[in-house]
Amino acid sequence: MDFFLYSKFGQMILAVIVFAAVIAIILGLAQLADRYSGRSRTFWMVLLFGGPAAFLLCLGLIYPAIRTTMMSFMDRSSETWVGWANYEWVLTNPDSLQSFINTFWWVVLVPTVSTTVGLLYAILVDKARFEKIAKSLLFLPMAISFVGAGIIWKFVYEYRGAAQEQIGLLNAVITGIGLEPVRFLQDAPWNTFFLILVMIWIQAGFAMVLLSAAIKAIPDDIVEAARLDGVNAWQMFRSITVPSIRPTLVVVVTTITIATLKIFDIPRAMTGARFDTQVLANMMYDQSFTFGNNGTGSALAVMIFLLVIPIVVFNVRQMIKNREVRGA
Repeated sequence: MDFFLYSKFGQMILAVIVFAAVIAIILGLAQLADRYSGRSRTFWMVLLFGGPAAFLLCLGLIYPAIRTTMMSFMDRSSETWVGWANYEWVLTNPDSLQSFINTFWWVVLVPTVSTTVGLLYAILVDKARFEKIAKSLLFLPMAISFVGAGIIWKFVYEYRGAAQEQIGLLNAVITGIGLEPVRFLQDAPWNTFFLILVMIWIQAGFAMVLLSAAIKAIPDDIVEAARLDGVNAWQMFRSITVPSIRPTLVVVVTTITIATLKIFDIPRAMTGARFDTQVLANMMYDQSFTFGNNGTGSALAVMIFLLVIPIVVFNVRQMIKNREVRGA
């Protein structure tokens, strides 16, 4: 019996039985709730189906957030209360300040350039002969994980001494035309911008797909009316295209911004966050798991959370405003 319970097959059978029992209980309670009417029925239905979701939300999101916030005010072992000491370290330590500066450049450049490239590309290939193929080429990087993209571009940027044969694509081209090889990933601050380029390469396809769909959703009568009025391409873009796709633009920019604030994989895979390429998410990981300092790691996690909140609030407000405009 013990062997059966501890074997993989036995655990799988036990999990199926528990799952079936839970489903049976929920269905039974749903039938009981269905006997009520009016507000009582609504209350029991909400409690029955919303209760488990609320419980899992509290277990997986709210409790960890509260626990992390508490740990940010405690020492490295989460045993002694140290007040604001961890936040003071985060806001004064040179390495931490460097991660804030680098993250700032990531957040400014990645959403801006990715959205711009995606929008221009979507407009240029719209209704072109090879539109599907052209869009597929820009979207392909989205199918690659951040770690995979980092490894690919690490070989593109690879540097060896001037006396050695260059295996990096860019340095092979540079030395092939008689110039000295460039330390793309080792020399600050430009190495941060070369890392940012990788994220732009990935996110431009995401922006292009959403913006292209928004452009195709613009009513034809509006476009035809504008053309009859004699507007040129720039006036069409500024006065028709951009206002019509503004809700999608907001979603694209805020989504890419949130993803960029949490960037971890690319600096980790390409430089190990060395050579002054540290970012907030990677520093949080290093403090928490490499150095075992739960206090500063939790403080950095809270800082990232606080930076994300205004973006989420802005996104939600824009969605509500757009819904009200459509409703009117």
